[in-house]
Amino acid sequence: MRPTLVLGSNSFSGQDLVDLLLDAGDEVVGISRSPEPPSWKLRYRNRSAFRFHALDLNRDIEEILSLLDSIQPRRIVNFAAQGEVAPSWEHPEHWFQTNCVALAHLVNHLARVDWLERYLHVSSPEIYGTCEGQVYEDAPMRPSTPYAASKAAADMLLTTYARQFGFPLLIVRSTNVYGARQQLFKIIPRAIIYLKRNQPIELHGGGMAVKSYIHIRDVSRGELAILDRGRIGEIYHLSPNGSIAIRDLVHRICDRTGRSFEDSTRDVAERPGQDAAYVIDSTKAKNELDWQPKIALDEGLEEVVEWVEANWPEINALPIDYVHKE
Repeated sequence: MRPTLVLGSNSFSGQDLVDLLLDAGDEVVGISRSPEPPSWKLRYRNRSAFRFHALDLNRDIEEILSLLDSIQPRRIVNFAAQGEVAPSWEHPEHWFQTNCVALAHLVNHLARVDWLERYLHVSSPEIYGTCEGQVYEDAPMRPSTPYAASKAAADMLLTTYARQFGFPLLIVRSTNVYGARQQLFKIIPRAIIYLKRNQPIELHGGGMAVKSYIHIRDVSRGELAILDRGRIGEIYHLSPNGSIAIRDLVHRICDRTGRSFEDSTRDVAERPGQDAAYVIDSTKAKNELDWQPKIALDEGLEEVVEWVEANWPEINALPIDYVHKE
């Protein structure tokens, strides 16, 4: 059986799906621009069935295309993207270079091969802007940031190739993922780390923005279901059954770690382009793929707390702020 290839296999979401694919008996090839991180940041096992290549989608695209032609993966999952929102205002051209220009080079090649059976593209609900009411997969795109605009442009490009060439496209948009091994600058691990360091947690806009936090394993299960059984050409949402304001989320983390919310937080100005809510409907995935989120938020938060505690010397030695790489 030809392998499944995961672009962005070193990412938080990528490494979790790699683990699930290996558990399912797949041979997996991973590509990321950085070397593999230490084992405490990787979930996947069964490494004999996993091969890794450190290649950059921007700088090494010809080598990547040559590798793809040589191994002819039957399925490709693409997590590779510039993924942060606020920093995209500083160098929007970097976001469009990775998320659109490099992607165009990739898909223009893949649309002309005869060996690719399925291509799952990891999109984002940020393309919708503020999500009001029930937001379904056919909602109009109203991006509020350069990041969101670059993801919307990527989706439009891919759907064009699907229409013109029959490219075997599947698109997934999931809400805010979290879990052990996540990037330290994300709000959940950051809050836990700041509490351990006795640093105040900054709540942008008072933490009033509403998010839908879904555990990474629930998302990976949904992605695998889409990859296995999703209808070619379709978009699928993955979301939890509820939502929560950032302020209330941090309050839960403070309660769980025995800290005072009032003494541990401070309100700061909102970030440009912050959408008021990300709440999307995942009925389609539930009905068509028999998918349901299983991990409750409190259970997932406890997992992250335990992961930080178990790896505190390593985590405490690392910088916590986002560092942009072109």
